[in-house]
Amino acid sequence: MTTKVLISLALFLFFLNQANSDTYHTFSRQISPKELGLKQEKLTHLHFYLQDILSGPNPTAVPVLNPKLPNTSSIGFGFMAMADDPMTVGPDPRSKLVGRAQGLYASASQTEIGFTMVFNLVFTQGEFNGSTLSLLGRNVIFSKVREMPIVGGTGVFRFARGYAQAKTYVSNTTSLDATVEYNVYVFHY
Repeated sequence: MTTKVLISLALFLFFLNQANSDTYHTFSRQISPKELGLKQEKLTHLHFYLQDILSGPNPTAVPVLNPKLPNTSSIGFGFMAMADDPMTVGPDPRSKLVGRAQGLYASASQTEIGFTMVFNLVFTQGEFNGSTLSLLGRNVIFSKVREMPIVGGTGVFRFARGYAQAKTYVSNTTSLDATVEYNVYVFHY
């Protein structure tokens, strides 16, 4: 009799453990945004200037790939640069720094100068300090205004989505340095 009770108790505990194990180790579940402390969704407009400097002793973007392929010299197809570009309040590179655009851009078109942009917009000042936005999109640099999606973020910008509009403020065709005005519209909690 004692053996039957012990076996029954062991089986009961085994199945109870299995039931609890499935509860805590599920692949997915639906939750309320309140469980994550999310409140009312907001729309924020950010305005800054990106300083992309390829020349001089302290460039903020450096070429990491510059293939010498036939028929690409006029558009730079295959060119890739890694950037840590300052984001400033005004167009003057010495204006207040609000963050850095860190990532890469690569010439992905064989017919025009069009970059694929993969950037983390890292904010270092004010209410957004320590937060980031992720930008991923196509940038045809000779278009007057370019639009690229914001696909996510961290910190204040968790669950972010939106878009960025880029407009060249000034560029130097010899040094390839450029100041680009950005207007970013982003939904976040």
